[in-house]
Amino acid sequence: MSKKVFMSIGAEFIHAGHIAIIEKAAALGELTVGVLSDEAMMSYRGYPLLSYEERCQVVSHLKEVAHVVKKDTLEYDSIIRELRPDYVVHGDRWKADVKEKILALLEEYGGELVEFPYTDKKEFELFDNRVAEMRFMPEVRRGKLRRALQLANRPLRVLEAHNGLTGLIAEKTKITKDGQIRQFDAMWVSSLCDSTAKGKPDIELVDMTSRETTIDEIMEVTTKPIILDGDTGGIPEHFYYNVKTLERMGVSAIIIEDKVGLKKNSLFGTDVEQQQDSIENFCHKIRVGKSAQTTSDFMIIARIESLILKQGMEDAINRAFAYVKAGADGIMIHSKSDKPDEVREFCKIFREKYKDIPIVVVPTTYNVVTESELAECGVNVIIYANHLIRSAFPAMNKVAHMILENERSLEASENCMSIKEILTLI
Repeated sequence: MSKKVFMSIGAEFIHAGHIAIIEKAAALGELTVGVLSDEAMMSYRGYPLLSYEERCQVVSHLKEVAHVVKKDTLEYDSIIRELRPDYVVHGDRWKADVKEKILALLEEYGGELVEFPYTDKKEFELFDNRVAEMRFMPEVRRGKLRRALQLANRPLRVLEAHNGLTGLIAEKTKITKDGQIRQFDAMWVSSLCDSTAKGKPDIELVDMTSRETTIDEIMEVTTKPIILDGDTGGIPEHFYYNVKTLERMGVSAIIIEDKVGLKKNSLFGTDVEQQQDSIENFCHKIRVGKSAQTTSDFMIIARIESLILKQGMEDAINRAFAYVKAGADGIMIHSKSDKPDEVREFCKIFREKYKDIPIVVVPTTYNVVTESELAECGVNVIIYANHLIRSAFPAMNKVAHMILENERSLEASENCMSIKEILTLI
C-alpha cells in the first residue's frame, strides 16, 4: 500500500523551487496538499492576491498531487489527526516550537517528519520580491477591505495611523496567542490624529490635499487597506471629486459623518454645539459619492451621530436604513457612552433588517467590551481610532522633561527605542 504524504502550501504563486519540493514529496507516496484558506493566508502573509479557489485549482492541476484539502489554520493538529499521514513534508526553515509540536503529533501513531532544504536561487528571490511589490499597487490594495470583509469569520481589527512610522507599526505588529497569529487588518487615517500630529485642532482645518499627503506617506511603506476618516465629507460637489481621487490612490474606504457646520470632535457630544445633517441631504451626499466611483472596490461608509447628540435610538435606526437605501456600503454607529449597551441595541435592531451590511464601531469610550463580544452583536469592523497618537504624546513629553531635568539624555534612554531597533523596523 502506498504511503500517505502530506504537505501544506499557500500557493499564492508557484515557482520551480516549489515544484522541486512537491516532486520530492510525491516520490515518498500518495501526496495530499493542504492549501491554506484565505483566512489563514491573511494571518500569515497578508491578503492573498489569488483566492483560495484559484490557488486550489492551480495545485490540483499538478500531476504529482493526488488530493487537495483545505487547511483553515496555520496549525497542523486537526489535519494530522484527521489524515494520519505516514510522512509530513516541510522545508527546513521554520520555527522550532512549531516543529516540536508536529513531531509530538506524529509520534502518537508513528508518523515521520521529512524536511527538504529550501532552494536558494537569485531568480526565486527576485520573483518573491516582485510578487510582494504587487501588494503596494493601488488596484490591488483598494479592494482588500471589501474582500477581507467577505473572507473573515471575525471582526476586522483596524489601528489608527497618522504617518509612515505608525503605518509600519500597524503593518508589522503581530502576536501569537492560542496558536493563532493576531495582527491588524487595516489602518484608520483619523482626522483627529492627522490634525494633532500637525499641531492643529480637529476642525477640518487640515485640508484634503494635506490628508492625501499623509495617506501617500503611509502607502509608500505599507500594504494593508486604508480607511479614511472623511469628517463630514464637505459639500457634495467636493465630495464627488475627493472620492475619485481616493479611489485612484488605492484607499479602500471613506467614512463620513452626518453632521454639518464647523467640525467639532464627536466625543465632546452635546457639551459643544453640533448640528446633525438632515437625512435627505446626507443621503444625497452618499449618492453623489457613489456616482463618482469607477470600480466596485471602494466603499463609502455612513457614520451616524444620533447617539452622540442624544437624538435617540429610533433616529439612529431610521438614518441607518435610509443611508443603506441611498447606497452606503456600511454603517458606523458612534457612541460616547462608557458602556456598550446602546451600540449592542443598535446592532440587534439593524441586523433584523440587514444581515450582510457591514457594521463599524469605535469603542474608544466603551473600551471594556471585547472583540468577541462585539462579534456576537454582528459587528464587522472595530477601529482603535486614536491610541498611537495618544500613547506617543505622553512618552515624548516625558523624555523631553527628563532631558531638561537632568541636562543630559542618559536618564531618558531607558524610555527610548534603540537606534538599531528603529533601523530594523524601517
